[in-house]
Amino acid sequence: MEIFEDDISAAMPVLRSGGLILYPTDTIWGIGCDATDEAAVKKVYGLKQREESKSLVILLADVRDLLHYVANPRPDIAEVIAEFDRPTTVIYEGALGLAPNVINTDGSIAIRIVKDPFCRHLIKRLRKPLVSTSANISGQPSPASFAEVDPAIVNGVDYVVKYRQSEAAAAKASRIIKIHKDGTITIIRD
Repeated sequence: MEIFEDDISAAMPVLRSGGLILYPTDTIWGIGCDATDEAAVKKVYGLKQREESKSLVILLADVRDLLHYVANPRPDIAEVIAEFDRPTTVIYEGALGLAPNVINTDGSIAIRIVKDPFCRHLIKRLRKPLVSTSANISGQPSPASFAEVDPAIVNGVDYVVKYRQSEAAAAKASRIIKIHKDGTITIIRD
């Protein structure tokens, strides 16, 4: 538990000053930054060598936080999310209050409410949503464990979280669904 707390404490000044972290998420290892900081988000795209037209996933700790970042979420969104049996990223229309370069060109935003204790602590301490994008160069496979993260990514961030580095179990990316204006749901990635 000590590493957990040390990592949270060490990550805070990095995130607050527009830096990037490499961290374990509720799914795979991710590159993270403050999702409201446009310059920090730009660094993520640069590190991943990814086009800015491709949006990034945002992590939130509580479903009620959606109201700050999504215009008009479904009234029953808390119940919908409570039904998920595994990490699920939801694409919402009408993004609000986020760095413009984290939002898709159509104004939608991909958000995952995390249950993972480490991610929740990071977000709650930062008091802002966190970018989470796979810790890989664009076009390369997503790393299933810390050992598979490309050294260019490890060396390209400002802080590497030690917590859970030794886990060998292969992690999987989240399911992705889209909730449309009319309330219907489309599965993008299962």
